[in-house]
Amino acid sequence: MEYNWIKIREPLLEWYRLHHRDLKWRNTRMPYCIWISEIMLQQTRVEAVKDYYNRFLQEIPDVEALAQVPEEKLLKLWEGLGYYNRARNLKRAAEIIMDEYQGDFPASYEKMIRLPGIGEYTAGAICSICYDQPTPAVDGNVLRVMMRLADCHDSIDDLKTRRRVREDLVPLYERGNCGILTQALMELGAMVCVPKGMPKCDECPLRCHCLAFARKTYDCLPVRKEKKKRRIEKMTVFILHDGEQYGIRKRKDKGLLAGLWELYHVDRQMGEEEAVQFISRQGFEPVLLEKEIPYTHVFSHVEWRMTAYYISCRRKKEELKWVERRELDREYALPTAFKVFFEKEF
Repeated sequence: MEYNWIKIREPLLEWYRLHHRDLKWRNTRMPYCIWISEIMLQQTRVEAVKDYYNRFLQEIPDVEALAQVPEEKLLKLWEGLGYYNRARNLKRAAEIIMDEYQGDFPASYEKMIRLPGIGEYTAGAICSICYDQPTPAVDGNVLRVMMRLADCHDSIDDLKTRRRVREDLVPLYERGNCGILTQALMELGAMVCVPKGMPKCDECPLRCHCLAFARKTYDCLPVRKEKKKRRIEKMTVFILHDGEQYGIRKRKDKGLLAGLWELYHVDRQMGEEEAVQFISRQGFEPVLLEKEIPYTHVFSHVEWRMTAYYISCRRKKEELKWVERRELDREYALPTAFKVFFEKEF
């Protein structure tokens, strides 16, 4: 992109110094802590991550602990964050760090990017923030800022665009303050050049350098490819219980929500009478259908439209694992799509 990027450096750094949010992971340069925060923040809002981050570090304080943590405990700590392969990749990477680097997080971008779950963005963020290396970290926030500054209409879904942006940022980083630059660009995109709604141009320290502001094109930037429509899947979910014991089962090791626990369900919608008859044929001996709850859960590429039935049973079939409610809350990783049926509002 034809743009003089150097001119944004000083006003951006000054703005960040005065206006950045006080987030716990910004008060450290420990690679382990920054790594955990960056993986958690992928596709997850900052406010949602705060409590998870604190709890995770209390339970799993370092690479060695992460390499050794049982998967069930790891997934329980991750419960509700979604995209559970992020957690599994953390553990795989920790095992490699213990085996190949004697527990020391690698300081090399090239070595870091070979670890499971660490791509160009995460490696760039860790190297710049922790080691002050000139490795730009280009995420959605940074791309939005850059596209608007340069009034660039190339699609940010194109890998070439992302890599060109990264190359354009290198001269800014080579002048120092690499970690602050990474955080300042991300913060500007998150708080001022926002992803939804109109950008807060009146608050932007780079407004006088922004071509999209001058040309009034900011509302159509950045350009993205048209998303495919989500696939609709209908299902009937059964919250089966005998007193305080609830029936759950483990999902397959591949596919959506792989290896997590789930409620008993079938991939079609049933009315009340059909649902009770179905459960009876499965041998659970239903006593009472207590209530029906419709709920829709949206994933990135699929939408589950669920009808849930709360049914008390006389017989606990062995194909399910029957656990006390307090055990379910404490020990078993139940995805939000199913956990929601235990929330108070239902």
